[in-house]
Amino acid sequence: MDLTVPRVIMWQFLTGAALAAVLLGVLGKVAGYSAMLGSLTAVIPNAFLGLRLMAPRRDPGAQSLMRAVWIGEVGKLALTVILFILVFVLVKPLSPAALFAGFIVTQMVVFSGFLMRDSTDTNNE
Repeated sequence: MDLTVPRVIMWQFLTGAALAAVLLGVLGKVAGYSAMLGSLTAVIPNAFLGLRLMAPRRDPGAQSLMRAVWIGEVGKLALTVILFILVFVLVKPLSPAALFAGFIVTQMVVFSGFLMRDSTDTNNE
């Protein structure tokens, strides 16, 4: 089983938590929890997509995989929009700069997934 997706999700969460801790110490409580909420706004939809792609399917063909990708991406987009709406409506006070910093930094961790796969992972598939 390829563990790249769970590793990326774990590192996204840890990176977001680290950024939130730094902003908490430097800029205060509002910036800290705003960054953590931004991070979670990225991690939760990405976890949905990752689980959707990793879920076993009865039909292992390309069409089944494309359907899973399509549903996963639409679900990810919908979850992202819903989470941002909830944060902006329900959380007061909020630091938008810290929120978007947490979101963007956490999203950038996805690119590290390319580095997490080494030759042994790809040879076993």
